[in-house]
Amino acid sequence: MTDNIEVRSIASGIKVIDSGYFSNDFAAIYIIKQNNKAAIIETGTTFSVSNVQKALEKDGLSFLDVAYIIPTHVHLDHAGGAGELMKQCPNANLIVHPRGARHMIDPTKLIAGAIAVYGEQKFKTLYGEIIPIEASRVIEANDDFILDFDGRELKFIDTPGHAKHHFCIWDIQTESMFTGDTFGISYRDLDHNDQVYIFPSTSPVQFDPDELIKSIHKIMKYEPQRLCLTHFAAIKPTQQVVEQLIDGINFVSNLAKKYSTKEDAELVIHNEMMSYFLEGIEKIGVKDLDFCRERLELDVKINTQGLIYWQKNSIN
Repeated sequence: MTDNIEVRSIASGIKVIDSGYFSNDFAAIYIIKQNNKAAIIETGTTFSVSNVQKALEKDGLSFLDVAYIIPTHVHLDHAGGAGELMKQCPNANLIVHPRGARHMIDPTKLIAGAIAVYGEQKFKTLYGEIIPIEASRVIEANDDFILDFDGRELKFIDTPGHAKHHFCIWDIQTESMFTGDTFGISYRDLDHNDQVYIFPSTSPVQFDPDELIKSIHKIMKYEPQRLCLTHFAAIKPTQQVVEQLIDGINFVSNLAKKYSTKEDAELVIHNEMMSYFLEGIEKIGVKDLDFCRERLELDVKINTQGLIYWQKNSIN
């Protein structure tokens, strides 16, 4: 974490900060200020809480002013800090997808799953302590749930495909959609001349390409002015961006179907996916492909694992 936290304005009453998770500008946290109250969308990890505190203070707020904490889903880069943040924000309620609520109340399975992937020491280094949240402070938001946030209407939209416990949040006032991982990943340091490159997130264990594409179309029916991605920050939802993302979903899905049963499946899928992403980035004019390769390495690795898991567990 850093004392000089950068707080960027996205739209009226909406700020974005870097959670500090993994690398610079990898995972975002959004703060919506309405009158003198705050709603926090995404939490990063336990280590992100100090960044949230500094951002609130820059806006004349404190933890006491936080009314809602809202992870889009319960993957730990989005919700790992929820328990610690709720502990620090005594007046806040947590809003979470019904399928994810139990894991926020009792995170035992989340912790065990992450330790199985990372090992105990790396898990602690990445995420710290995952703190349970009192059930009485948890609000489950079904599809079309409307929150009156001090006169500001936030609508919750069920958006499976990346995960079954995923929703997006529609801020009617600014026509902004907070998309978590449903609308993919797009890093601002890979932009070129106002063009963005976007690609899907297929991380384990609930990737479903057909449902994901349906969720993308569901988002676009709202005609959002901006899409507030967790990875990373806001983009303009042009038709080119939508097509690029759906093409990417189809490409990586076909990769998985073609190679997942091969002996060297992980290596082949990883390399083919990386080449496809780099080719797309090069098309928008980005020249430093070595930097791009390094920037995308973790995403491609996680995507590959998700695709293989999807194919192994799909019903043929």
